[in-house]
Amino acid sequence: MRIASIYINGTRRFGRVEGATFTPIVHGQDPLDLLTAGAAGELEWGEPVPFDPNGVLEPPLPVTTIRDFITFEQHTAGSLRAVTGSTEVPEAWFEAPTFYFTNPYAAVGSGQGVIVPPGCEVYDFELEVAAVIGADGFNLTVEEAWDHIAGFTILNDWSARDLQQREMRVGLGPVKGKDTATTLGPTIVTPEELAEHFSDGHYDLQMQVFVNGTLIGGDSLANMAWTFAELVAYASRGTWVRRGDVLGSGTSGGGCLAEFWGWNGARDPAPITVGDTVTMTVQGLGTISNRIVAGPPLHPVPRARRVEWTRPLQG
Repeated sequence: MRIASIYINGTRRFGRVEGATFTPIVHGQDPLDLLTAGAAGELEWGEPVPFDPNGVLEPPLPVTTIRDFITFEQHTAGSLRAVTGSTEVPEAWFEAPTFYFTNPYAAVGSGQGVIVPPGCEVYDFELEVAAVIGADGFNLTVEEAWDHIAGFTILNDWSARDLQQREMRVGLGPVKGKDTATTLGPTIVTPEELAEHFSDGHYDLQMQVFVNGTLIGGDSLANMAWTFAELVAYASRGTWVRRGDVLGSGTSGGGCLAEFWGWNGARDPAPITVGDTVTMTVQGLGTISNRIVAGPPLHPVPRARRVEWTRPLQG
């Protein structure tokens, strides 16, 4: 099944896509039930309408949380080169799949305009695939985790590189640099539709990203250093993953400009800007596309005030 969300007569609706037809669920039902085969079979359905995958869509389902990992070694090496000048991936990267939480309120759909974050002059995209959780789970094993993945969707992790580099020097990871937009879509595709591409825990899906129709780069999803089940198991370690949670694969090799900046030693290709259109295609999952639009004004926040302090005394 393919799950999507569109506006019908001005109201956001959730439902399934079959070919060029969208069938919404009846109002008052939980759209997250679409992620559960048993619950989906008990849903009431409305009247079908035409579905345009190139139109303006919403994220396929309500977003609860978004965890974004970093699992492609090539991307990691190139991005590190852009920051440190070295392509040596630290040993800590191999020990566990690192992730950060990003803003679920900033999720957008394909076809929607994406604003430039206030104060950003170096804007970038990140080509990813995300798994969507279909059943709550706590402290899952890798074997258990597969049963908690309901489907997959394309994810574009929009990145204000200048803001990101400044705030990461503080030591807390990306915050406002990743806070303005995350594209999800065009649909959520359930695993059985991707079975022919699945082998040894990985999905061999070809991924590509274009700017204004020009191919920038791409990769295979099979080059993830961990499987999605391993990501889910790690995310649930000592805590819960919940139905509707989104777990991003991290940027594919050749999936963002920052990686090329690292390899080329300069901002070549140039950062994206107002008027540019970024399009991402993943085999079996479809295509998402967004045009960059001007963002709101930057409202300044003052520098921190200096406060006298001393080292605390022990005992």
